[in-house]
Amino acid sequence: MGVNPVQNIVLVTIILSFALLEIFSGRHRNFRATRDDTKLELFMFVALIAVSQPLIFAVTGKLGSLLMPEQRGAWAHLPWWAMTAILLVGDDMTQYWWHRASHTPLLWPLHRAHHTAHYMSIRITYRNNFFYYLMMPGLWISGVLIYLGFGTVYLVYIVVKLTVILGAHSAVRWDEPLYRYRWLHPLAWVVERTFSTPATHWAHHALTNDDGIGHYKGNFGNLLFVWDMLFGTAKITRRYPAQVGLQDDLVYGKERWFVEMFYPLLRSRRTHSALAPGGRAVAQEEVDGDLARGLR
Repeated sequence: MGVNPVQNIVLVTIILSFALLEIFSGRHRNFRATRDDTKLELFMFVALIAVSQPLIFAVTGKLGSLLMPEQRGAWAHLPWWAMTAILLVGDDMTQYWWHRASHTPLLWPLHRAHHTAHYMSIRITYRNNFFYYLMMPGLWISGVLIYLGFGTVYLVYIVVKLTVILGAHSAVRWDEPLYRYRWLHPLAWVVERTFSTPATHWAHHALTNDDGIGHYKGNFGNLLFVWDMLFGTAKITRRYPAQVGLQDDLVYGKERWFVEMFYPLLRSRRTHSALAPGGRAVAQEEVDGDLARGLR
């Protein structure tokens, strides 16, 4: 069972639309992305849509045919709203927990690449380690649900979800007018507690928590911010951090793109690296100490 090509066509169209907004707004001039940034983002995007997702859906489809052939399309009779609710729990809520778990020492090396970008843009949306998506529970659950008959509803669901996720990473802060105009505040209250927005997700990428905006130990939601509200990890400020990225990259230098993408097959040689043999996530206190000593 492969990926519906319509999904990728629509996805590319949405990405191009956001890209044009970033270009026409002039926000792209602030990226100052390196060649390594571009390679990591491009290769991970291609790997996800051409390798990881098709592979997962093919494997789940094959296993379904072998283990439960009589269940192919067995849930196709469910109404669209029921399928959507199941997908929100099976895909989006499990991705919340996967994202949250990825900020623990064990899984951080697979997610760290997503936070090494020093800019916010749609281009970083799929910037992760190659194995991050292969191990994502939501993709495997979605593959099973597609086998059970969710194919058409999944196509609509994933387009909506990806639009929200791309919008949350976009350099164009589409939610800003909601906070600027008082008459839109009631709408803002609902939107920011329901969906991921630039304000809440940029806070998750913040360089520091010391500004009262950053919240990289929370705001994990992808499509729905409801999960953060429900599980106590939400922080809403209606403001945007001045800087994003990782403090330890500023001190010790950035990792190479191929190490970020293919760890643990490839390991870092950098001092104090979570991607080095026996490495660990660098504590903020350690970074602050090295900054005070002028270590670069």
